[in-house]
Amino acid sequence: MRKLCVAQLLPALESGGVERGTLEISRYLVARGHRSLVLSAGGRLVQTLRQEGGEHVTWDLGRKHPWTLRHIPGLRRFLRQQRVDILHARSRMPAWVGWLAWKGMAPANRPRFVTTVHGLYSVNAYSAVMTRGERVIAVSDTVRHYLLQHYPGLDAGRIVVIPRGIDPAIYPPGYHPPPDWLHAWRAQYPELSGKKVITLPGRITRLKGHEDFIELMRRLVGSGEDVHGLIVGGAEPKKRAYLEELRKRVAHADLQAHLTFTGQRSDLREIMAVSDLVLSLSSQPESFGRTVLEALSMGVPVLGYEHGGVGEQLSRYHPQGCVPLGDLDELVKKCQALQAGSRIRTPAALPTLDRMQAETLSLYQDLITQHAPAHRA
Repeated sequence: MRKLCVAQLLPALESGGVERGTLEISRYLVARGHRSLVLSAGGRLVQTLRQEGGEHVTWDLGRKHPWTLRHIPGLRRFLRQQRVDILHARSRMPAWVGWLAWKGMAPANRPRFVTTVHGLYSVNAYSAVMTRGERVIAVSDTVRHYLLQHYPGLDAGRIVVIPRGIDPAIYPPGYHPPPDWLHAWRAQYPELSGKKVITLPGRITRLKGHEDFIELMRRLVGSGEDVHGLIVGGAEPKKRAYLEELRKRVAHADLQAHLTFTGQRSDLREIMAVSDLVLSLSSQPESFGRTVLEALSMGVPVLGYEHGGVGEQLSRYHPQGCVPLGDLDELVKKCQALQAGSRIRTPAALPTLDRMQAETLSLYQDLITQHAPAHRA
């Protein structure tokens, strides 16, 4: 297999699942002698990308404004000059710039065009660009079904399901945080000592189920359960009002001594490892459910609403963790049945990072070696 030049397009390299996936593919490409280019507006992860051998080109392709389309001719020249083999778009506005640049190139000389659908986007003409790839990567069967349901013109043969994977070396079965972390954690949160700890990870937004979590804690505490809840996630400036609303709910339910907002943390792995239970309570279906798999990989029990990618992962790897959407009675019942300190056997065949990386590179190579002319969207 010849060496490839792969260019990935996304809005920025600050944080998040899309950004993490971009770096994971870049790292894998470089380790196998390929050239990795990432085009974005930049961010704190650029340094990591470069340290791992990737190249960053600062281009603001994510701004949702017609003026962003001015980059199309420049991107077309860039693709020719750099002899890019694979153009991989991971977000909608960058995909529009990438697709229009790609479409204007001679089919015999242009790169192969790939998109990854990371989310269950609103269904409209703007989102439809993510179906224009010669190959459309879906991060779960949930995403594949969403695409086939809402975009009937999309050839099912162009969709390839490549689940986002976890690294079992980072999330090993029975993982225990190091002593210094445990010491600092216990000093910061002494109120957790001797309690059954229930953790809800996720940024502060109305979609993540925080209100259901508060009601769950109210019922558990009211029934005499010796529990403490953790809401682990930060609030963007525009979500500060909602955070205050949640704090008022906690106070109204008299749960201040039983529920803690940790804010944004960089040690979610350690927090989940010392939790007795991890929850996923999003009111709207999500595309995948990475934290579900991370917790299960370490043997931490998980309960989650049975819909979207979270329901897909739980039904496949931990069916006893499935809870019907919005069924708080069932959620309370399953939380009460859980014994403090209990662990589960790590499910077999969890999707791994190495598998995701290898399947993505294989998709690139297959496209390059095909002799058929490039797909005309």
